[in-house]
Amino acid sequence: MDESVKDISALPLILTVEDLTKVFAIGKNTAYKLIRSGAICSVRVGRNYRIPRYAITEFFQIK
Repeated sequence: MDESVKDISALPLILTVEDLTKVFAIGKNTAYKLIRSGAICSVRVGRNYRIPRYAITEFFQIK
C-alpha cells in the first residue's frame, strides 16, 4: 500500500491492521483498541483482523 493516501477509493477493499495504522497515522496498539472496541468494523480471520474499506468512511461519519 502507498504510504500517502489521498483518496479512500484508492485503498484496497480489505485492509490489514498495518494498513489501518498507515491510513490513520496511529500505532498498532491504538488500531487494535479501535477494532476491539467496535469503533472500527472488522472481521477476525484466524489470528488476524481484516477491515473493510467502508469501515473507514463509517468511522469518520460517526465522529
